Amino acid sequence: MQQVVALIPWSHNVRILDTIKNQTERLWYVQQTIQHGWSRNILVHQIESKLYHRQGKATTNFNHTLPQAQSELAQQLLKDPYTFDFINLGEDFLERDLERALINHIRDFLLELGVGFAFVGSQYHLEVGGEDFYIDLLFYHLRLRCYIVIDLKIEEFKPEYSGKMNFYVSAVDDLLRHPDDQPTIGMILCKSKNKVIAEYSLRDMHKPIGVSVYQLQDILPEALQGNLPTIEQLEAELETITKLN
Repeated sequence: MQQVVALIPWSHNVRILDTIKNQTERLWYVQQTIQHGWSRNILVHQIESKLYHRQGKATTNFNHTLPQAQSELAQQLLKDPYTFDFINLGEDFLERDLERALINHIRDFLLELGVGFAFVGSQYHLEVGGEDFYIDLLFYHLRLRCYIVIDLKIEEFKPEYSGKMNFYVSAVDDLLRHPDDQPTIGMILCKSKNKVIAEYSLRDMHKPIGVSVYQLQDILPEALQGNLPTIEQLEAELETITKLN
């Protein structure tokens, strides 16, 4: 521990020591900071979002659909849950609204996905059998050397979602994948999931697919929304207090 902490700034060490009590978890954040070059703000964000406890927790079938080295790396890169606390969509929103919000906050979205994700496109068009299909979000992972297909769902995971993702992954493998690329991976992001149902749904799939949930910014009850001051009102109040003093 003493050898690795010397490799990161003192302010990083102070933050880790002040907020994390478990030695193994401390060492993990130090190693991640060294590996990815996290700034202090990013480190603080990762600690507050409990990244250590979310990393590698997605429900997947990677152990029987990917080579061992690729499977272990891919598993560690996926999280559960994903924290999208940088967007607020209110109570009633559609999958397209969630997709647009993530694209509008692409920098925060990429930070939450993790190092190595390169954005390819949203509503990415594929033509299969003379028909048009559109992938919600398509990424390429620079370390895994493969495409990653993301399908967004605003409800609980259902078994039929895995069949649709299997189709998308097969299509990307045939139409986009370069001979040097690793097998395409599918990620289904849902509002919630029953882990047992997800495991059964992926068990006999031959394409690598993971299922995770996401969390949005907490939504205030409607009764409170109209009674709380806006940022502009707070700034005006602070300015008035400053002038009086």
